[in-house]
Amino acid sequence: MELTAIKDAFDRVTKKQKLSNSKVQEVFDLIDKEIKQTLQKLQSSNDRESRIDCKSVLADLKAKLKDIAPLSQLESTQKELNLALSKYPKIVEKSFVPDISKAYRNIDFDTHTVNEIIGSHFYRQGLFEVGDCFTSETGESVSALAMKSQFQELFGIVDAMKHRNLEPALNWAMFNSDKLKPNGSDLLLKLHRLQFVEIVQKGNRDRALQYSKACLAPFASNHMVEIQKLMGALLWTGRLEHSPYSHLLSPANWDTVTGELTRLFCNILGQSYKSPLSVTMEAGIRGLPPLLKFMNVMAGKRLEWQSMKQLPVPVELDREFHFHSIFVCPVSKEQSTEENPPMLMSCGHVLCKQSITKMSKNGTKSFKCPYCPSDVNSAQCRPLVF
Repeated sequence: MELTAIKDAFDRVTKKQKLSNSKVQEVFDLIDKEIKQTLQKLQSSNDRESRIDCKSVLADLKAKLKDIAPLSQLESTQKELNLALSKYPKIVEKSFVPDISKAYRNIDFDTHTVNEIIGSHFYRQGLFEVGDCFTSETGESVSALAMKSQFQELFGIVDAMKHRNLEPALNWAMFNSDKLKPNGSDLLLKLHRLQFVEIVQKGNRDRALQYSKACLAPFASNHMVEIQKLMGALLWTGRLEHSPYSHLLSPANWDTVTGELTRLFCNILGQSYKSPLSVTMEAGIRGLPPLLKFMNVMAGKRLEWQSMKQLPVPVELDREFHFHSIFVCPVSKEQSTEENPPMLMSCGHVLCKQSITKMSKNGTKSFKCPYCPSDVNSAQCRPLVF
């Protein structure tokens, strides 16, 4: 899907619209100026002689408005704008395929799983009333209640952090400290650092010192440099924004810690950081254009598309969509599957099972590895699990 042409066309329309609006405003300003000057002349007239002059004043105004010729001045810019606007929908229609149903395959979905994913998406977005309505109508309320309460807790913590209240976050981090340690997380220290900076900024040096002894000292053995910087900030109590430590006041620090807490919260729950529904939709949107192009080529072979077990064309997705190891056989150039797993050969190189089967003539003879001169016996090849 070529978006460059659409963007260029949109920019042209925007430019023409700004030019047209500017010209209209210029003409209106001229008309307004002439009318105001004429009104001033008319208001200054009191006697009969002046009233006779009103006709000439109005005649002068009419002549000046005719010289301004607003219609002729506006006509050219308006034509250019209309021309750009008429071309834009055609470019959009040409670049986007309105009917995407031909890239759809008839797959039997597990209704329970789909409903669960949609319901959980609402709860993950904080749309608890919508989630309740959806789960109630689909009958999935029992399985969704646990997730609802979990994400209500998360949104309560995040909302409190938005109001600079770290108590719920600190309570959660301390309660789950044993689960956070295996992840190598220093979230608790980051939360204490935010709280310490808030105390310092408010000008309470004694309280900040007491807080550092009680909450920061336990982290000194592994985070001495960080603790030393925080102690240096004590010298600027109440005026931290004018100090070398002003970066500690950046709102980005709160956003970073909030994001990390959210990721760890989901990790402890065994949930992904991003909603599965959002990830699926985004991946589908990115993968749709090559599928549509492929279907245009296979316009008369829809049955073949429906019977394929794998995607007929490579769909390139960014690394953010890679959730597990993918092996592509260097011989067949196909991704490994459960039926065609990667196989470790005696020489240490890896090929897919089907490639080994073909090269060994169904296991009847040895073959040379494509990467080294070693002779390989297919019977000695073992499935490789990443």
